[in-house]
Amino acid sequence: MNQTAERADFDLIASWVQPGERVLDLGCSDGSLLKRLIEERGAQGYGVELEDSEVLAAIGNGINVIQGNLEQGLAGFDDGTFDHVVLSRTLQTVRHTERILREMLRVGREAVVSFPNFAYWENRLAVMGGRMPVSEDLPYEWFDTPNLRFFTLLDFESLCNSLGLVIRERQVLDEAGRLVLEEPNFLGSLAVYRLGR
Repeated sequence: MNQTAERADFDLIASWVQPGERVLDLGCSDGSLLKRLIEERGAQGYGVELEDSEVLAAIGNGINVIQGNLEQGLAGFDDGTFDHVVLSRTLQTVRHTERILREMLRVGREAVVSFPNFAYWENRLAVMGGRMPVSEDLPYEWFDTPNLRFFTLLDFESLCNSLGLVIRERQVLDEAGRLVLEEPNFLGSLAVYRLGR
């Protein structure tokens, strides 16, 4: 997915990165997030991206990007190399969910994960109407989606608990990018988490 348009989860992620910290952006697309973190926060970092066109776009944005498949893990990175390892709107496309979360916290002090919440009320309504949801946060039709998994905030938190991961912070946004403070699993379309060990 092209990430050139400003995204609300980028605001949250940027607020969690302190000046000069080291960031690894997995599935970095065109490098928009890393470019912002470098310009606004003085971050140092790398992106990892599989798609040729996105790798070229990231290079065009001045990002140090490595072409690689997340499904093969992060073996090229040493333990504790980064302050933050970001997986923004990509977890739902990964086959080996548990492995990538463990790897993120092996190479980084903190994992930052954002994903569309399948339990969002409009998604539930679409399914109740007999259709797969299509929205800002789930922009593909069922037949052309890169998404392999559809899960909710509660599902993700249960997985974190089973893996022994600590949820340091959770922010949930609606489709307009506003924070959702009540009934997040129902009213939130996008979740953003900070995870640790």
